Amino acid sequence: MKIHPTAIVNPKAEIGRDVIVGPYTIIDEEVFVGDDTEISSNVLLEKWTTIGKGCEVSSGAKIGGKPQDQKFKNKKSFVKIGDNAQIREFVTIHRSSQEEGSTVIGNNVMIMAYSHVAHDCHIGDDVVITNYAGISGHVRIEERAIISGFVGIHQFCRIGKLALVSGFSGVSKDIPPFIIVRGVTTKPYGLNIIGLKRNNISSKAIDSLKEAYRFLFQSELNVSQALEKIKSEISECNEIDHLVGFIENSERGICK
Repeated sequence: MKIHPTAIVNPKAEIGRDVIVGPYTIIDEEVFVGDDTEISSNVLLEKWTTIGKGCEVSSGAKIGGKPQDQKFKNKKSFVKIGDNAQIREFVTIHRSSQEEGSTVIGNNVMIMAYSHVAHDCHIGDDVVITNYAGISGHVRIEERAIISGFVGIHQFCRIGKLALVSGFSGVSKDIPPFIIVRGVTTKPYGLNIIGLKRNNISSKAIDSLKEAYRFLFQSELNVSQALEKIKSEISECNEIDHLVGFIENSERGICK
């Protein structure tokens, strides 16, 4: 453990092995920092924050602040960050607005500079959130999705697995897995083919997803009709099952 003499670490914080804490950083009580994590200078880790092993938290980040929710009554709630996460400069992550609830960041997540993750969000493993993105409360982002720079996501939206949200987009509806969206009203712009190939999705599954995409976004079918076509005419595979399940469970509706 290497703690800079200007850092303030509450004696009730739990700091793992080989942790580095930089100058002028403040770590509050009941904070847990996992082994081999590096906390840079001028970082604030507030009460009830957990950070996993092998993480990097860059200068100016603030994690565990109170949610920006006027109904919040200052009850006990948490931020929980997995292993090998990169939290870059001036990122803010707020704890849950629900008593005993959690804002959750998965393993191997990168959140780039000046981005904000609001209360009660759940960010899946291997997600990348690019600079200046704003993620509102209760958003769910599934694994390996990419959120590009200056994106704004409305509260309670869901972003599907391996989806790519292009820069400056405004998201107000659910984004299905495996697709690319862009624009102020987030219109679909094809499958995320590069992302699918990089993640070793089979050619057969990609072909099935292309056909499903045509039913959903390049036909005159409504969403319910498109789902019936997908279920009756496309061979089952994990990716198709996930896509169908995601859309069927959508409460806000999907982008079209």
